[in-house]
Amino acid sequence: MKSDLVSVAPLPGHRLRVELADGRKGTVDVSPWLGAPGMARLRDGAYFEQVAILLGAATWPNGEDIAPETLAAALQTLQ
Repeated sequence: MKSDLVSVAPLPGHRLRVELADGRKGTVDVSPWLGAPGMARLRDGAYFEQVAILLGAATWPNGEDIAPETLAAALQTLQ
């Protein structure tokens, strides 16, 4: 899909630097979602840094994930 992640890297302040398959790049502030069910573990900075890509989504070792469409909608494009 055009919104699938092709790269992801953790940044301070619970942000992610992402690149989408359609070429868009930027940052996403994940902190608004940390209160959602199943996302509390991401508050731990060391755990947050373990982000990876699985099936185009941002994922973490214990199954937390953020859909690529959600990240694309929240993307702050790099200038």
